[in-house]
Amino acid sequence: MSQVRKISLSFAQQNPALVGILFVLQIDPIRGISYFSDEDEVLFSRHSVFRIHDIKPMDENDRVYEVSLTLTSDNDKKLNALTQRIRKENFPNAEGWYRLSLVLTDMGQNNKAEEIYEMLLIETTKESDIAAIYNHLGLIKYNQGEYEEAIKYL
Repeated sequence: MSQVRKISLSFAQQNPALVGILFVLQIDPIRGISYFSDEDEVLFSRHSVFRIHDIKPMDENDRVYEVSLTLTSDNDKKLNALTQRIRKENFPNAEGWYRLSLVLTDMGQNNKAEEIYEMLLIETTKESDIAAIYNHLGLIKYNQGEYEEAIKYL
């Protein structure tokens, strides 16, 4: 990530066959903790959440867009309210990997959900959980049109 707008924009405009996006991030940097003391780095975790403020075209061909983002914090009331609502609406009795696999199945991402269930099957020792995993694997195969495979799990 470059803090020099001109450099970032040159990357966004590099390939005329693609739509370029210039992300403008509003964050409060923490200085003086970088390994490279002479660099003015901005570090944030991979799962950071940003709020979209504005999306606007930067050229007449709508080929390059500027997206203005602000880094959210753990005490962001709107984000916490949205997270709680999503949890209530999407499999409120499931947790962790089980919830993720259910959400993925619901989104039609059956292959990814299947990978998670296969991993859970290896790690799970509780018989009732194993039975539920086999049931979900059967439903995934059914959703994929693999009826013969689905029967093996159900």
